[in-house]
Amino acid sequence: MTEAAETPAPTSNRRVLFASLIGTTIEFFDFYIYATAAVLVFPQLFFPGHDPAAAQLSSFVTFAIAFFARPVGAVVFGHFGDRIGRKATLVAALMTMGLSTIAIGLLPTHAQAGVLAPLLLALCRFGQGFGLGGEWGGAVLLATENAPPGRKAWFGMFPQLGAPIGFLLSTGSFILLTSFMAENDFLSWGWRIPFLASAILVFVGLWVRLKIHETPEFQKVVDKAERVKAPALTLFARYKGALVLGAVGGMTTFVIFYLLTVWGLSWATTELGLARADILPIQMVGVLFFGAMIPVAALAADKWGQLRILMLASIGIGLFGFAIGPLFEAGLTGLLFFFAIGFALMGCTYGPLSAAMARPFPAAVRYTGASMAFNVAGILGASLAPYVATKLGKTYGLGAVGLYLTGAALLTTLALWAMTRLKNEEGEGAT
Repeated sequence: MTEAAETPAPTSNRRVLFASLIGTTIEFFDFYIYATAAVLVFPQLFFPGHDPAAAQLSSFVTFAIAFFARPVGAVVFGHFGDRIGRKATLVAALMTMGLSTIAIGLLPTHAQAGVLAPLLLALCRFGQGFGLGGEWGGAVLLATENAPPGRKAWFGMFPQLGAPIGFLLSTGSFILLTSFMAENDFLSWGWRIPFLASAILVFVGLWVRLKIHETPEFQKVVDKAERVKAPALTLFARYKGALVLGAVGGMTTFVIFYLLTVWGLSWATTELGLARADILPIQMVGVLFFGAMIPVAALAADKWGQLRILMLASIGIGLFGFAIGPLFEAGLTGLLFFFAIGFALMGCTYGPLSAAMARPFPAAVRYTGASMAFNVAGILGASLAPYVATKLGKTYGLGAVGLYLTGAALLTTLALWAMTRLKNEEGEGAT
């Protein structure tokens, strides 16, 4: 990493937005291929000897590790992002995530290495979370700190589009593999292909990001000598309220997403006895609604206010929780509506989220602040969501899973309302 240049050349908006999009697409592709494998592959290859339910829960525990690693990555990469610059830090975060993902594709299984296999899997999963903890905040700031006035949410939604695109790529790769490979071949070596293929995407992402320049807002911090020595300490000393409210305000985004993806896939293929080939395409249809609603919500947020749109979306998610049980009991048609409606609501909350997360923090600690808020929200909302939903569903039925989502949405709505009382970095009230 090197110090930001004193007078960087301007970067075109098109290149900036593409760089923010390609990076998060790669990161989320890497993240989601693990999520899919945690349901379809890892229980059998890394946790044999357990009954199927226990193996699935053990796999979900390794899935959760990344969410606890993400705040660590947010602090480390946030420090360098606020001290040295957005560009160099984004390159380092992408390399960390990419190398961890490629390593998973090379791991020995339990049959080959015994207990060492799940330990190595957990270590690589930590590396994925550590890298993503630094990726999201930097990509969002790359976009929003280059945005013209009144376009923060629109520019900020480009890195957000990496989530549905990455999901489509990851799920599509598993659909192709399971469709054209015998089950034994898939479990023997085919599952490794998406992890190893990530190397190509990482190379493309690094090539794009090395061609961009520092953001204008960070360059102003450098020029005015406003950088702080310890961004994390400054954040906790002066912006605790914004950090806590941001984390709770983003929590439901994670809860609904991982109920729709990891838990939904697991419940449908185990408890309902449906085939992977039936569920994965339905999930992909739902993700199209996710991707379509992100720009719609971003446009609405620039017009009517980021937090207003987020509150409306959270209320919709809370109401959706009451429909989970009936939809799952309505066969494939019900599941199609479950994924389509749920992912559409997810898009409504995800589109404005990046700009809203970055808004309360000044540029000198914004990388650390936005990253920490987003990744702590991941711990609260996603790390244990598949595990908790599975336990609730098995113990109390699907109605309890719906109440879990509704309760999270209520807390998020209250936090977002409280955020409207905060001042943004210009000292204005946030909406």
